[in-house]
Amino acid sequence: MKKKSTPMEIVNPHAAGIDLGSRTHYVAVGQGADQVREFGVYEADLQELATWLQEHDITTVAMESTGTYWQNLFATLQGAGFEVVLCNGKFTKNIKGRKTDVQDCQWIQRLHSLGLLSGSFLPDQATEELRTYCRHRTSLLETAAVTTQKMQKYLRLLNLRLDVVVRDVTGQTGMAIIEAVCRGETDPEKLAACRHGNCRKTKEEIAQALHGNGRRDLLFALTQELELYKVLQEKIAACDVAMEKLLKEQVEADEQKRGLKAEAKPYKRVNKNAPQQMDLNQLAYQYFNGVDLMKIEGVSHSTVIALMSEVGPEGIKKFGSAKQFANWLRLCPNTKVSGGRVLSSRIPKGSNRLKIALRQAANAIGNLKDTHLSDFFRRIAFRKGRQAAVSATARKLAVIIWNMLSKCLQYQPLKQYLFLDEKRKLKLVQRIKKNIAKLELKPQDVGFATTW
Repeated sequence: MKKKSTPMEIVNPHAAGIDLGSRTHYVAVGQGADQVREFGVYEADLQELATWLQEHDITTVAMESTGTYWQNLFATLQGAGFEVVLCNGKFTKNIKGRKTDVQDCQWIQRLHSLGLLSGSFLPDQATEELRTYCRHRTSLLETAAVTTQKMQKYLRLLNLRLDVVVRDVTGQTGMAIIEAVCRGETDPEKLAACRHGNCRKTKEEIAQALHGNGRRDLLFALTQELELYKVLQEKIAACDVAMEKLLKEQVEADEQKRGLKAEAKPYKRVNKNAPQQMDLNQLAYQYFNGVDLMKIEGVSHSTVIALMSEVGPEGIKKFGSAKQFANWLRLCPNTKVSGGRVLSSRIPKGSNRLKIALRQAANAIGNLKDTHLSDFFRRIAFRKGRQAAVSATARKLAVIIWNMLSKCLQYQPLKQYLFLDEKRKLKLVQRIKKNIAKLELKPQDVGFATTW
């Protein structure tokens, strides 16, 4: 019996597929055995690869986003004028059976020529540079957190229960006491004298927790961890300086952005892990062309810096709608229907840094009172639980941010939120009005009358 074939329309006739590797790259410009070639990973090899593609009249290339192996080749091909499609590896999986590098690159070339591959989101060069600084800073913070945990461990083994009497061992009181211990001080009263004025515990309570056993090995390890912690803090501060310099360069390059002035927000608490040196409120206002994202309740400095480094003002325009942006963040339910019946509607697995930042902001909104977003959070939490409310509020934040940045709109909640100082002022005015009405005072009695 003669086999039947179902032809498919060729969308990209001049397409190539590349299977990336740590030491070699396999490139296919067709499905024939003589249309596949292996190249190395050195710069000369990448240039030879681009020249070979040009000789075969290739205009578009598809490759998987495998680790960090794709970045140098991606830049080389873009510089040579090719249209490069970087796709997720789960969309290029071949059918079950024998698997080789040659077959993989040919499969990618076939899918790309038929138009079955979609490219991943990639930020612009300026945003990618800022992202490198921010991700490196996050790595330093994680290492510093591990160092802090080790200091707590050695303090506990030394029987110095500093973690019981202070809220943060790396705060002003904790660091002063740890430095004194590493210098050789053993008197609990003298160690307790390092207490900062803001510490809730008294000197007597702190002294009771600082009767150590004086083991030399543990003291040596504690000193090493303290030195490492200080070095990490210096590296974090240097990273903050580099980030601020990059942001100011981008702002100063645009005359319109230079003239923008943000409203001060003293009610926004600056977390100890947030950049301390730069005025992120002002820089973010200028960076996003006068759109004040910090006015959104629950949005903190870490949320804004994650948005600036992961997407940027130009990257947000690559998403055609707020639904596409929320879907890219994997904050939309992945509804599966079969036979007219909904099988599941779970949110897809996987998180990027911006999704994590938005979920943290949504969790903070759940602790607020009398706001438009917190009312929304509580309605969802009452029906489906707090975890579902965090995801739903994070998606709502993503929609709000997309509309603000893509349409240059300011935040206008349906219900205005009053911060603590504004509430105190409002209560004071109401109390004064009540006393005036109670005493039946007139403007002339309190000196408010004016003569014309």
